[in-house]
Amino acid sequence: MPELRHDPIQKRWVIIATERQKRQTWFDQELTLPSTPVCPFCPGNEAMTPPAILTHPENGPWSIRVVPNKYPALAIEGGTDRQGVGLYDRMNGIGAHEVVIETPLHVEHIADMDLAHVEKLFLVYRSRLHDLMQDDRFKYVMIFKNHGAEGGATIAHPHTQIIATPVTPKTVSTELESAREHFRLKERCIFCDMLHDELESGERVVYMSDHFVVLCPYASRFPYETIVLPREHMHDYALASDEVVRDLAHTVQVTLAKLRKAVNDPPFNFLFHTAPNAGHARRRAHYWDTLAYDWHWHMEILPRLTRTAGFEWGTDFYINPTPPEDAADILRRTSIDV
Repeated sequence: MPELRHDPIQKRWVIIATERQKRQTWFDQELTLPSTPVCPFCPGNEAMTPPAILTHPENGPWSIRVVPNKYPALAIEGGTDRQGVGLYDRMNGIGAHEVVIETPLHVEHIADMDLAHVEKLFLVYRSRLHDLMQDDRFKYVMIFKNHGAEGGATIAHPHTQIIATPVTPKTVSTELESAREHFRLKERCIFCDMLHDELESGERVVYMSDHFVVLCPYASRFPYETIVLPREHMHDYALASDEVVRDLAHTVQVTLAKLRKAVNDPPFNFLFHTAPNAGHARRRAHYWDTLAYDWHWHMEILPRLTRTAGFEWGTDFYINPTPPEDAADILRRTSIDV
């Protein structure tokens, strides 16, 4: 029988509908990537992108390159000019939109990269996050990766995107509010409480490292959805130590390798949910006073094994055919070479 599960952090219901596993899904398909006649991210084509913000190494052939998006979702110049328009609100679309070109190789999965390279990549994420947070026009910085056409990638060459926004996105805002409410009631972090319960149960734990736990969330929206949580309370990825960042790189590489082997290299998205910019020029009084205590940064890895359709869009319910306990068990038992 289908089961309804509630996510106390996102305040969202999910339907676990095991009968729908009988439908054809990504498991039976091959991964296809969009192709371009000339890849703007390949070495030798640097003139096809805006000038680099950062390269690693700084001199000689690059292994990681960060550039402004040629077609940015938000513009870097100007102020917000926020104002009311009758019942509505408007502001200028200011922000930042950057692309992290992860490797010189046109096709390379993170699971196949040298670990030292993945570690450097995650250190670059932290560096860009820290730098963008210095701009007090930006309230939030989202780091995310789209892999595969179904995951939203429009260029096959491995890359990550970083977008800084003058507002806090609704999904993150809901999580922040849930975390703050829980702390007000119990003086504890809701993520730490969840982590304690999940480690006691163990049935949804996929992998553990020195600093991180990978879980299939109790109310997973998608088959094989995972969340990567620091084992110790940390509220801001920009403040993570080198040791923690390196362990995160290894943890994500292991998780992606397990997903690739277990479910036929699915398209996926990964994204960071880190702290908002407490130094924003305009913010409500005392709004982030307990942020360091109630918020717990984390990553989500979302395989795109099912399609979001009318019911989901109309209700904000998600229908997941794979119980997270089953997904965690399969991933946990999937052996890899990483």
